[in-house]
Amino acid sequence: AKIRYANTYRLESHNKFRDYLVRDKAQAILTNKLQQAKYDGVSSPSLCASISEEILQAVKELDFDRYKYVVSVLIVEKAGQAINVASRWVWDVQRDTWVSAECETETFIALALITACYYE
Repeated sequence: AKIRYANTYRLESHNKFRDYLVRDKAQAILTNKLQQAKYDGVSSPSLCASISEEILQAVKELDFDRYKYVVSVLIVEKAGQAINVASRWVWDVQRDTWVSAECETETFIALALITACYYE
């Protein structure tokens, strides 16, 4: 039999999302994984996937309740170009938030975007 719980009518998290903790974790993961790496267009997609999974697990371990996360990692070769990254969301300004972290080496720039969406 499936357990059914009564609605709590609670609109706030007991453990609110703290962006400085997530930023520090993401920055540390990017630095550790990419400090000695060189840009390689073939292996970059799998590297982005593994880094995003590691960041997601680190954020989940911080145990912020009532949040769902989207982690996106982008690695771009340095070639003197400009880059614009855009995304669109249905956003609750009071409860949803985002954090970014970046790592720059001689050959590439890595950007991680962590989005935390409040889930009732």
